[in-house]
Amino acid sequence: MKKALCVSLQDASLDVINHLRGQAWEVVHAFDLQEAQRLQASQAVQVGVLLIGDMTADGLDALEAFLRQSLGVEWVGVFSPPALDAPLLRELVLNCFFDYHTQPVDWRVLDLTLGHAFRRSQLRGRASLPLPVINSMGMVGASAAIANLRQQIRKVARSEAPVLIGGESGSGKELAARAIHQCSCRAAGPFIAVNCGAIAPSLIQTELFGHERGSFTGAMANKQGLIESANGGTLFLDEITDLPLELQTNLLRFLQEHTIHRVGSVRSLQVNARVIAASHLDLSTAVATGRFREDLFYRLNVLPMTVPSLRERRPDIPMLAQHFLQVCRNDRRLRPVEGFSRHALAAMMAHDWPGNVRELYNRVQRAVVMTDQRLITPGDLGFAMKSGTAGPDLDAIRTLAERDAISMTLGRVDRNITHAARELGISRMTLYRLMDKHGLAQRVHQ
Repeated sequence: MKKALCVSLQDASLDVINHLRGQAWEVVHAFDLQEAQRLQASQAVQVGVLLIGDMTADGLDALEAFLRQSLGVEWVGVFSPPALDAPLLRELVLNCFFDYHTQPVDWRVLDLTLGHAFRRSQLRGRASLPLPVINSMGMVGASAAIANLRQQIRKVARSEAPVLIGGESGSGKELAARAIHQCSCRAAGPFIAVNCGAIAPSLIQTELFGHERGSFTGAMANKQGLIESANGGTLFLDEITDLPLELQTNLLRFLQEHTIHRVGSVRSLQVNARVIAASHLDLSTAVATGRFREDLFYRLNVLPMTVPSLRERRPDIPMLAQHFLQVCRNDRRLRPVEGFSRHALAAMMAHDWPGNVRELYNRVQRAVVMTDQRLITPGDLGFAMKSGTAGPDLDAIRTLAERDAISMTLGRVDRNITHAARELGISRMTLYRLMDKHGLAQRVHQ
């Protein structure tokens, strides 16, 4: 059933409501923004019709606040011609409305507009359906690389042995460590993350191992260290190559004996914590250059795993970008943004992403703040289009759309080839060929 919310901020609304009902629309009606907000919260409306006459500056500010909270509705304005003389209303129309009409209304044209708005709302609803792969283990993506990482995490989580996570900066090593913790039998315990490079060398001993009162000047009370705080849970040591060599000796003793000594203490404390370490550097190279103890390396490198870079999981880029856009939309102070233009998607797919997922999030966050349009452009993301080109060619756009459709469908059906082929309307052999073409092939269900 097509459902519309008609908000009348002027008297002439009965004709519009009667016409909509005659065109098989179910109409709910509000005479002010407060009532409209209440109705929108309780009714599943796809399209909104806003009738506006002359409005004060305060009224336009209230209208803008209302529209920013109505991202799930396609708004069509019906205005008296003088209303558009207000610059604020013109800006609102450009940023927040699907389309607008002026009175007297051309009913045929309005019907076409509302039909387009309704179909756009349906597409938006389908795009926002929760997929099984979204936020699985906190990770967004359906590519073969991220699916393989999830499989490794499930296996590693069953063990209590130390884990060593490699991967480029910004690729999500802490996210992988948290997923291991949440999938393990220690999930109810604490997860203590320590950035070894962010603690001053003069403080790292007491920060990690704690101290006793009076053990040094300024030690006015006993202090529990971060390792002790992880008792019963998981200790995540990020950028472990930044740990000073003398501290590496103490950490090795903890891994061997599961005991620590606070600074200034003569007694040992038993600590039951699983250790997960991570570094963007190759630890074997750090061992060869004398930056890292060889015996500690072998103690940590029991269950090695690598988080793939964003370049290795390109099919996930559109899904990640949309996820980050939704995160940024939670800031109601920002202008409503619907999504990404096809040129923006193509620019993201072509970028090398040296900063990985962290860079992608930062670019999307910047774009939501800086854009003046409903669709984010390459310029909003900080990408400059090459001179002499207007954007990607049609073949590149088709390839991108094909890859995204296959990747998201596989994720939705838990990579079941038979179900995915049926949903896509192609044969299983064609799906296998397309998966191989786009680098999506891996172990699948029949």
